[in-house]
Amino acid sequence: MTNKKNSSGRGQRDLFVKVKSARGRKLSSTRWLQRQLNDPYVKRAQAEGYRGRAAFKILELDEKFRFLVPGARVVDLGCAPGGWLQVAVKRVNALGERGGKAVGTVLGIDLQEMEPLAGTELHQIDFMVDDADAQVKEWLGGKADVVMSDMAASSSGHKQTDHLRIISLCEAAAYFSFDVLEDGGTFVAKVLAGGAEGDLQKLLKQKFTKVFNVKPPSSRSDSSEKFVVATGFRGSEADE
Repeated sequence: MTNKKNSSGRGQRDLFVKVKSARGRKLSSTRWLQRQLNDPYVKRAQAEGYRGRAAFKILELDEKFRFLVPGARVVDLGCAPGGWLQVAVKRVNALGERGGKAVGTVLGIDLQEMEPLAGTELHQIDFMVDDADAQVKEWLGGKADVVMSDMAASSSGHKQTDHLRIISLCEAAAYFSFDVLEDGGTFVAKVLAGGAEGDLQKLLKQKFTKVFNVKPPSSRSDSSEKFVVATGFRGSEADE
């Protein structure tokens, strides 16, 4: 990144980086690279040691709703590359670094192998297979206080298809959370706005006392993503 001092001497400002097209590179790839190079959250993630800019999304959500508390047991579905895990480790005190505070547990689940991360227990499994919920509760030594997911299905290039895919994935994560959450627990997941999320909202409102739809500041303005935060899991009460 190139910086220069402005003529008024009031400090430095970042210059916009323009990426030239290159042989063999698609126009969409050039645009993505240019956006990455000029994204302040990408720069912050690099400076602060996070594995991706997505870390700021869960940071901002937790600042608002305070679900990552010391001592909490957290399950992160589709956790790679690990930015959300890094935030959770600090917030729930998984490393026991905050003296006098309860020590939490952070469990990461993903289909792909991940680089180890201090304070986490990582498992390479599909959370949708039979008995995955029982396995997770065994690893945790009980039920979870938070289930969170930043998962997104592979893009097809067709907006409505992608919307339906991510809603389906989010619904699967929600049903998983019903099996592993402690009463009063929290479910956090990414969705895409697009008109098909009504059934998901209805389902969550039956199972949780409060359901919020939020677009954190770090979520790109040109993205249709938003996050659902459902708090106060009713557990068996919701089935009565």
